Amino acid sequence: MDMDSIVFWGFNLHAWITIATVLTMFSVLLFTKLRADLVFLGAIAILFVTGVLDAKEAFSGFSSTSVVVIGVLFVVIAGLTHTGVLQWIVKHLLGQPKSYSTAVVRLMLPVAALSSFLSNTTVVALFVGIVKMWSKKLGVSPSKLLIPLSYASGMGGVCTLIGTPPNLIISGLYTDHTGNVMNVLATTIPGLFCLFIGVLSIIAFRRLLPERKAPESAFEATEDYTVELLVPSNNPYVGKKISQAGFDKIRGGRLIEIIHFDEVVSPVPDSEPIFGGDRLVFAGQIDEILDLKKSHGFVNADHHVFTIDEVDKNRQLRTAYVTFGSSLINTTIGHSSFEKDNNMTLVAVARKGKRIDQSPREVVLQAGDTLLFECPPRLSINTERLTSLGFQFFDSPQVPNIGIKTFISTGIMIAMVVLSALDIIPLLQCAFLAAMAMLLFRCCNVEQAMKSINWDILMVFAGSVVLGLAIQKTGIAERLAFGILDVCGTNPIVVMTAICFVGTFITEFISNTAAGAMFFPIMYEAAEKLGYEPYPFLIALMISVSSSFATPIGSPTHMLVYAPGGYRFSDFARIGLLMNIIILAANIFIVNLVYPLTPLQ
Repeated sequence: MDMDSIVFWGFNLHAWITIATVLTMFSVLLFTKLRADLVFLGAIAILFVTGVLDAKEAFSGFSSTSVVVIGVLFVVIAGLTHTGVLQWIVKHLLGQPKSYSTAVVRLMLPVAALSSFLSNTTVVALFVGIVKMWSKKLGVSPSKLLIPLSYASGMGGVCTLIGTPPNLIISGLYTDHTGNVMNVLATTIPGLFCLFIGVLSIIAFRRLLPERKAPESAFEATEDYTVELLVPSNNPYVGKKISQAGFDKIRGGRLIEIIHFDEVVSPVPDSEPIFGGDRLVFAGQIDEILDLKKSHGFVNADHHVFTIDEVDKNRQLRTAYVTFGSSLINTTIGHSSFEKDNNMTLVAVARKGKRIDQSPREVVLQAGDTLLFECPPRLSINTERLTSLGFQFFDSPQVPNIGIKTFISTGIMIAMVVLSALDIIPLLQCAFLAAMAMLLFRCCNVEQAMKSINWDILMVFAGSVVLGLAIQKTGIAERLAFGILDVCGTNPIVVMTAICFVGTFITEFISNTAAGAMFFPIMYEAAEKLGYEPYPFLIALMISVSSSFATPIGSPTHMLVYAPGGYRFSDFARIGLLMNIIILAANIFIVNLVYPLTPLQ
């Protein structure tokens, strides 16, 4: 039986399979912790196995020009990162502004400029720690600056085609449909205008930005949550092992290290012996740990050696944040092998800027929690593993030396943009040449280049392209376009606004890349049905699907600042909903001014 002959509510069976696949995929992304790349791969498999797409169509995303460009750009970004370009810019541009308004401008403009060419996530990850220290110098709560930081990265990303993946995906699909290539600076003027309006809006509505206590403020002095006790020489536990003395299970806390004269033992094995004169460092609920003085005959140590400002040379304290989607949410560190696997000891947990008055290893973790770990110096942690578990470390960043390679990598990046913008060399070729130049001039080595390529993200991008193809092939895009025209009439600006509004709303909950791929065929079909050239419609779409302001899950950069800023979920909605409306209006206005609607020939 021909699948296309079975029609229900205007859609054939292939269309309904596609609709069901899309809805299921988005539900899984929203409500489960499955990796996004696996979800997209599963969606591709369903569309292929059910016959919605043939083999060539199902795997077309992996050969898409825009996806290849994104992959090559990872190498270019690695060259810029490892030569210290971002750090140099941060050092010389922030300064010491005298007002909040000036601080917002000094922060948002450089971030937006960097995000126009680099990964938004990379830029924000670099700036988070800097902004937190900067805010202390300015006497401003970090929460007043971290949301503007994240917003600036998103608004800056839309200013060039290479600044954010949806721009590359949409421009690539446009080229596939029309044979015309978009200039790499096609979105620059509209993007800059929206950025200007966005900066003014942040300043004008700064009272809507929350003033939260920084999470690590709960860790200002470790004396508040660690206790150091001395073992007298005549103590009955001298000579016994930790497990024999019962210190492996302390009520309200945990033994995190033993100091045998000049030797520091941490983590402490159960078989570790106790000697007279040992200093035992406990972490947890102070009042319950102090009971050990009475029950075990310990005395206070002569001084407290475990401080946040002057940590013993044999260890260091590091702060980590639990991100959304972490596999450890709703679990406890004590019921996992996390500490043993990573050679780290959990010292304390804070939530919303306040230390949780509970044994840290028994705290049920939530997204946004701040964790303080005791680690060996120069800890060579498995960053990829910790990231996959949902932890983000921001302290002790390694800053590369600024030198001649800094200027070489900058020159390579500028040359790539200029050659592409002037249509001298196509963007894909420019990206390959820039990546090879980064390797040739040793701005990064081959290992760093390969590690910089995020294959998970590339899978999502490729899946998004295939998803958009399925939506168009099955007639869903055309039906939705006609439905929008039935509701909105034939006014092109009203139709453009309606689709952009829905796109802005959808991107609050799903990847902006997925939103761009999904709405491309709808916007393209709607423009053609109205009899207009789709180009300006698609420029407006690029900006709208990257205008995610109202939820912390709407953008990876929002999730990066969520915990460090001590935010609550509703904090983004307070100012974000208003920003969505303002930027949408600015978007529609400037796009129609710069790119007047042109009837199809």
